[in-house]
Amino acid sequence: MDIKQIQDLIRFVSKSGVNEVAIEQKDFKITIKTTGEQTIVHHATASVPLQAPALPAAAPAPAAEPAAAVVDATNYITIKSPMIGTFYRSASPDKPLFVNVGDEIKSGTVVCIIEAMKLFNEIESEVSGRIVKILVDNASPVEYDQPLFLVEPI
Repeated sequence: MDIKQIQDLIRFVSKSGVNEVAIEQKDFKITIKTTGEQTIVHHATASVPLQAPALPAAAPAPAAEPAAAVVDATNYITIKSPMIGTFYRSASPDKPLFVNVGDEIKSGTVVCIIEAMKLFNEIESEVSGRIVKILVDNASPVEYDQPLFLVEPI
């Protein structure tokens, strides 16, 4: 399912009056929930191992991780952005972060939110493991397929 189909589906659900729609395919799952105030999209895709050269050269280190830590990306799985938007580590500034470095996650765990076109899309992990590195700063713009997290499989 491409971004155009997702946008069309979101518009359809918003206009139809349906409260929730879930679609699951081979390596893709999306759930769209609507309320009177906002539409929330839960989106998950299969992740693939990250190759070392694919890391962005200017990836900032998060404050929660020691500056001296060096991560060998070849042994980890990456969680990538499924869309263009703004990356948020929590649901709102006064809410706790979804995940931190060192946290263990399971498949289906919400790891962040990406805001696109005034829609807040919860991004779920497709893998179980431990968060090793967060590759994006909070409230930063992200591109489609941009690495967001490195996960050590368990």
